[in-house]
Amino acid sequence: MNAPVSVEVEEIRSFLAAHEPFSRLPEPALNALAAGTQIGYARKGEVLIRHGEVNDELGVIRSGAVDVIDEDGILLDRRDIGQTFGYSTLVAEPESHYQMEAVEDSLIIYISRETFAPLAEEFADFLRYFSSLSERIRLAAEQTRSNTSSEVLRTPLGAFAITDPAATTSQTTLRDAAISMGEHNVSSLLVIDDRELRGIITDRDMRRSVAADISGDSPVAGAMTANPISLGSDALVFEAMLLMAERGIHHIPVVDDGRVAGIIAAADIMRLMQSDPLYLSGQLARQSTPEELAETYRSAKAVAIRFLERGASSEEAQRLLTVATDALTRRLLTLAEEELGPAPVPFAFAVLGSQGRREMGTASDQDNALVISDEYQPEEHDEYFRRLGEMVCQGLATAGQPLCPGDMMASNPQWRMTVSQWRATFHHWITAPEPDALLHAQTFFDMRAVGGGEEMVDEIHAYATAAAQQAPRLHAHLAALAVRREPPLGVFRGLILGRRGEHAHTLDIKKGGLAAVVQIARLHAILSGSHELSTRSRLAAAAGESLSRSAAADLTDAFDFLSSISLHHQAKQDAAGEAPDYRVDPGELKKMEREHLRDAFQIIKKAQSGLSVRFPVRSV
Repeated sequence: MNAPVSVEVEEIRSFLAAHEPFSRLPEPALNALAAGTQIGYARKGEVLIRHGEVNDELGVIRSGAVDVIDEDGILLDRRDIGQTFGYSTLVAEPESHYQMEAVEDSLIIYISRETFAPLAEEFADFLRYFSSLSERIRLAAEQTRSNTSSEVLRTPLGAFAITDPAATTSQTTLRDAAISMGEHNVSSLLVIDDRELRGIITDRDMRRSVAADISGDSPVAGAMTANPISLGSDALVFEAMLLMAERGIHHIPVVDDGRVAGIIAAADIMRLMQSDPLYLSGQLARQSTPEELAETYRSAKAVAIRFLERGASSEEAQRLLTVATDALTRRLLTLAEEELGPAPVPFAFAVLGSQGRREMGTASDQDNALVISDEYQPEEHDEYFRRLGEMVCQGLATAGQPLCPGDMMASNPQWRMTVSQWRATFHHWITAPEPDALLHAQTFFDMRAVGGGEEMVDEIHAYATAAAQQAPRLHAHLAALAVRREPPLGVFRGLILGRRGEHAHTLDIKKGGLAAVVQIARLHAILSGSHELSTRSRLAAAAGESLSRSAAADLTDAFDFLSSISLHHQAKQDAAGEAPDYRVDPGELKKMEREHLRDAFQIIKKAQSGLSVRFPVRSV
């Protein structure tokens, strides 16, 4: 820690008063606390507490961010403004079990053990915060991961990236760039002007230029991908792999502080791991028969499960499953267009629900729709889009993604509409909400394009988000729907289980758990005007806006824990040859997992109670 610097006590007091748990302290105690603090400045990368080091201070982040890293070098958490670190050493063993490292230049308010101890002893609510449900659930989510982890997945890109990548300038001719690729035996060149990355040109770009009869004397600037997606050298191979699979790209520049540090290619990752989602997504793009697609899709699901067992988080596993399903959907669209011919007017194939939110489990069924240009003429074009919708939906079912029981699919003419019709439909849902219709319609707020004209889907989603934010009646209806998703938790925190039949002694972890958080997050995204789709991103966007930061963190942790439990449950079912579902037998969980399950449901009930107070849910 650097030497303390002088800061006005009143400023410190005001800052602490605005953040939990210090806001719970009475004013005299808060004043005394502020007067007893010190301020320290930490530079980016500075280690504030080392693993095994004795620590006698609680740190409160005034600005910047701090990473919590375990002894194996794995990032456990990132704390930002208003959050604390170092608490465990003040109430238990003084040696830290973790390393605390500044992510960026940071100001830290330090509270000594001597100042902290009397407050913890006198104010139970203050002490209780540090062992809150949020922390317990976060720990539980970590413990439900496999004890092993994939070294490759968790390795920073800096360890694998080519650190002296072949490069050119934006004014180099295409001919000279092609010669340079050959000389360096590479499939891409970074385009760098004045030491700054301007773009990337690949062999694919070259082939497109030749096909378009563009002169070899033309500058690279006209053919390159400008402002390419990049990652830092501290990003993990896992992140690069997912980004490539999601965006359909094969090269990612590695950039640190605005300077090129290297490049990572899909081929580099594939050489490291021959059965990863990136490789399987590429395989799906080459399959043509239902049998081939089904086999590769099964393999992709198996890889997601295996990654979960290796140490991937529930969020990462859900994204892997979604990446594979997106790739399958795109391939089926291509095959349909090869058979039917080019689309007569522009369209987009949109996915909804868990796929739209990138939160798929192995038990997820289909939710999709077609968005068609306003140029659409029913008598001329309906047959084409009817067949396309049926071919894709049936193809997904054959490959292993079940049909939607509620028929919310592009094969249903009700969910094949033009842009104008979709806008009108959303307008009706928003201005004249009906509970039964909204129960299904709310999932359309998760709409995302996976094929065709993405801009049409983006336009509809932007319209729906803006209109919904200004619709208090809709808010009340959505709140009522979220409140009805009651967690299976009885009096005295008892778990409510099925009593008879195949569901005896089990509870539905989705109905009153995952689905409830999804609905709560969706409502708060609408309230805050957020365009985010995933539940975690929606909660993050709403934090400090329509939802308190602590409530958003608690719900995120509950969602992570429930997702992890459900995915591990489905993995066991898959291994046993059973159809995956969300019916979990608490008797098969460890005692601590059952406790954390109750904690998660309690968090959801608390959030629902908040909605009941805020919105007139009983009158809806």
